[in-house]
Amino acid sequence: MDPVTLNVVADRYLRLALEEDITSEDVSCACVMPDARRGVVDLIAKGPGVICGLDVFGRVFSLLDRQSQVERLVGEGDEVESGELVAHVSGDVRALLSGERTALNYLQRMSGIATHTRRMVRALEGTHATLVDTRKTTPCMRVFEKEAVRTGGGTNHRYNLSDGVMLKDNHIDAAGGIAPAVAAARVRAPFVRKVEVEVESLDQVREALDAGADIIMLDNMDLDRMRQAVDMIAGRAQTEASGNVDLESVHAVAECGVDFISCGALTHSSPILDLSMKHLRVEEEA
Repeated sequence: MDPVTLNVVADRYLRLALEEDITSEDVSCACVMPDARRGVVDLIAKGPGVICGLDVFGRVFSLLDRQSQVERLVGEGDEVESGELVAHVSGDVRALLSGERTALNYLQRMSGIATHTRRMVRALEGTHATLVDTRKTTPCMRVFEKEAVRTGGGTNHRYNLSDGVMLKDNHIDAAGGIAPAVAAARVRAPFVRKVEVEVESLDQVREALDAGADIIMLDNMDLDRMRQAVDMIAGRAQTEASGNVDLESVHAVAECGVDFISCGALTHSSPILDLSMKHLRVEEEA
């Protein structure tokens, strides 16, 4: 994550997360460490996976102690094994204790998404399809979760509702059909924006083509119908497959010839990568 995004966008959420966890004081920490002492603790992987979110992890501690430091032993996007030492974290012991859970929550979540994404991307090897995420993200976690998808080798779909035109079934119903929905988008949206239309049948594929859609999303189609849709489109629009895509099915979906495969499970169902902070050492007082 670039420094501007981390310090301007992400900081707002990191501060809220810390405020959620520390409403007045960390009582446990205050009991055992009432005064400032320097210390160091190890960050250890408890399972195999892809590391993502070290910048965010370190930023949590720096918000509590500007002098804190994370000595990385692996890089962002690197794969680790169970028991591997990932980093050393040093700083005011009070910051290490109070920030531990919040920092780990972000790192574990982001690493889990990156791990799941990496597996899905590898399953697509040998095809020309691109794996993309969706807006099915955890509230106030989107900036972190979409970063994790990129780290895992996936690609981001639109970031939010302001980022592109996607006409789904309810938009089409509201407009009175695919043709009027696309026509309205051409009038209202900036010309630099592509118009994507969600379809569920071959008849709707024809309607979207006739209306001049730039991207046609094939929603919840079986493989036979998806292949027919791709043949019908024949390169006149880009194609996106969506709906119930998982690690077992993604390669077969890609072999239908679609350009993009969107997978909500990347962000809404990825298990965390278990990591732990262990072996805290408190420095001797001078």
